[in-house]
Amino acid sequence: MRILIVLAHPWQGSFNRAIAGRAEEALQALGHRVSFRDLYAERFDPAMPAEELIGAPPDPVLASHFEGVREADGIVIVHPNWWGQPPAILKGWIDRVLRQGVAYEFPADCDAAGIPVGLLKARAAVIFNTSNTPLEREQAVFGDPLELLWRNCVFQFCGVDTVIRRMFSTIAGSTAQERAAWLAEVEAIVSAAFPKSA
Repeated sequence: MRILIVLAHPWQGSFNRAIAGRAEEALQALGHRVSFRDLYAERFDPAMPAEELIGAPPDPVLASHFEGVREADGIVIVHPNWWGQPPAILKGWIDRVLRQGVAYEFPADCDAAGIPVGLLKARAAVIFNTSNTPLEREQAVFGDPLELLWRNCVFQFCGVDTVIRRMFSTIAGSTAQERAAWLAEVEAIVSAAFPKSA
């Protein structure tokens, strides 16, 4: 299987980077072909220019992102929870890459107010988030907006029915033992979501 990993964290020493690295190692060990996109490292531009919005051809970098998401049999997203949202660079990636004609389309007999048809062939998406808000407070006070974003607004819209999300918290003050256990969980989750091909 082809698995796309998208990481959105500016610090190479972050726990997000450790999560993405463990996922990559586990998936490669299962024999999958992994494409790793570190949005900050490659300085992905999150701002959509007007000419792109109205149909200008994508530049080579953006075209490579289109190809990666189209070819992926599975997708793994890793990012911190900032204000109940992904970092701006990842929101820009959603806007520019998971776009009409790439990730979804409207049937020919309806306009953009109709119900879209998802185009992604990925059979599952796994999202790993980190937070410094305890999970109980996240649920009770904020309603876990990232769950709605990734499951309902992004992946199901684009045709990916199986969406698995795990929030690790609280990161600040976590121990080495906690982080080791979380990384083992990352490995278990991606291994279950994307088992070794027969």
